[in-house]
Amino acid sequence: MDVNGAVAEGFEPVREAFEQNFAVRGERGAAVSVYRDGHKVVDLWAGTRDVDGAVPWERGTAQIVRSATKGVAAAVLLLLHQRGELDLDAPVGAYWPEYKASGKEQTLVWHLLAHRAGVPVLDRPLTPAQAADPALGAEAVAAQAPVWEPGTDHGYHAQTYSWLTGELVSRVTGRSIGEWIADEIAGPAGADLWVGLPDGETPRVGRVGRVEAPATETGALRTRPRRAVAEAYADPDSLTRRAFGAITPQPDENDPAYRAAVLPASNGIATAEGLARFYASLIGEVDGGLRLFAPETTARARAEASAGQDRVLVVPTRFGLGYMLHGSASPLLAAGSFGHPGRGGALGFADPESGIAFGYVTNGFRSAVTADPRAQALVRAVRASAA
Repeated sequence: MDVNGAVAEGFEPVREAFEQNFAVRGERGAAVSVYRDGHKVVDLWAGTRDVDGAVPWERGTAQIVRSATKGVAAAVLLLLHQRGELDLDAPVGAYWPEYKASGKEQTLVWHLLAHRAGVPVLDRPLTPAQAADPALGAEAVAAQAPVWEPGTDHGYHAQTYSWLTGELVSRVTGRSIGEWIADEIAGPAGADLWVGLPDGETPRVGRVGRVEAPATETGALRTRPRRAVAEAYADPDSLTRRAFGAITPQPDENDPAYRAAVLPASNGIATAEGLARFYASLIGEVDGGLRLFAPETTARARAEASAGQDRVLVVPTRFGLGYMLHGSASPLLAAGSFGHPGRGGALGFADPESGIAFGYVTNGFRSAVTADPRAQALVRAVRASAA
């Protein structure tokens, strides 16, 4: 497999790991980008743009990144707080009165970001067409009774995170969260990422699909799901199945209508370079220019807000405010890293101590929810290079 792009001196292990992803881990098309201290040190791409095609991946090819979108959405609420427009410690109902229903009156804004709101499911799931209507999604979560007392426990809000964050941003700013990301984050940072894909960007985006792990993959046995996790995904009445099934049937991620919708839990589209550049802008100046997060905002984003057994993912997880933290369920670069994976593939994160920001996107999604072996091979290589 011919790998395109370049790595800075000392980051050669990342190229080697990227090549191995294609040679032994079944990669079909992907890109990885790394920034250090605001400057790009890794920019690699290879394979095909479409998981089921033959057109080569090019510089600037973008892919849907699933739940890696959540980290971008979280930045909106944190930036609004940084600007004094949103109080993270205020009740959600102070901005969204209709949310004060069915036992959710004491839900605080930060509970939404830390997956403590207690509404990871919808008793009446939305169809893909309904989910794309932000008003219907907001009405559904506002009416939903929590499955635990808000603030007392945590469980991954796989799909409802879209309407919880999106409606709150709309109430505070008068803009959709997708518009806010375009105007206040992606544009100023020079990052190729979108939540709500514009028509003009459609030709850049590849087709995604499911790929199976090679039987001979090194470490494959260690990535098999635990029995409790497998049972949770198999049980239609479990919180796990209901949370991931808040949109039913599962959307076609290659459908232009789905990609154009604004679903900040799941349908962001980005280049690897755009994802890495976004995270670089959260921890420092990028190419001598913009820094999005003030140091105190970075500190709050990565301060542990939820930890322990996740009621939805059925494994121990750690969350800051909108970001997964380094741990067994989501291994990142080091203890202070914060970011977000996309189910079965994509990953973006920042590590303030080393100055590293990382972005990986792929067109082939696998069964892993968090620690995808291809992304983890790249993370290990970055760790070795940055040591």
